[in-house]
Amino acid sequence: MSTELDISGMTCGHCVTAVTKALKSVPGVQDAQVDLKSGKAVVAGQADPSALISAVVEEGYTAQVHAAL
Repeated sequence: MSTELDISGMTCGHCVTAVTKALKSVPGVQDAQVDLKSGKAVVAGQADPSALISAVVEEGYTAQVHAAL
């Protein structure tokens, strides 16, 4: 299972590293791929989406679960 997040506020590689590290620290996360250009993160595992968002917010960015069309 994976969760896709829309993340805003990232401007550089350091931001990507910080968000990736924060997401990987959430219990249940197996892997996290963060893309600066698209502003998206794909998180593999069984983590609670609200915990993922909280981890990103604690790093100073905003996040929401990507709404599929």
